[in-house]
Amino acid sequence: MSLASQPLGRRERNKQQKLERIIAAASELFAEHGVEEVTTQQIADKADIGTGTLFLYAKTKGELLLLVQNTHYAEALERGRTAAENVPTALDAVMAIMEPIVECNRTQIANGRTYLREVAFGDPEEPHHAEALAIAGQTEGAVAAVLVRDESIGDDEAATVAHIVTAISFFSMASNADPAVSNDLVVDDIRTQVSAILPR
Repeated sequence: MSLASQPLGRRERNKQQKLERIIAAASELFAEHGVEEVTTQQIADKADIGTGTLFLYAKTKGELLLLVQNTHYAEALERGRTAAENVPTALDAVMAIMEPIVECNRTQIANGRTYLREVAFGDPEEPHHAEALAIAGQTEGAVAAVLVRDESIGDDEAATVAHIVTAISFFSMASNADPAVSNDLVVDDIRTQVSAILPR
């Protein structure tokens, strides 16, 4: 039996169960009240752990939000990649990637804005922040991959444009924090800006 296939020991199972309880508790409280209105003590109480234990998994409330949201963002990116696979034009393929990410970010608008702030300004040494940056990098990679389908766009140009597309998308999501602004309007805003920078 390989090391990878061996069952987890009791200590590892206990750690995994605590992590799952933390994620479930934080997800529920953040969705219901918004990240700014929730305390780490409330999350610890709901997860049935001490606050000291909570901070072993995430040192700040921002890191807790990243812990919760990174999975959702990764899933949104995967939906976008799948949607873009058979989209023929570069602009439509880029937007097929970005639309699920916009939807994910705006599920709870205040949390989405806080998530983007944490990605931009959080501590890159923290593991959940590093994971968020990796997801942003994967988003750029997905955009670059659809751009290079056009043989006139080289790898370097695609990577540069993908970086700009991601920046546009993050800024548009962060600046449209009014719940009265629909997801479609945010997507249209991103589309308009991206269409202006795509190679013609």
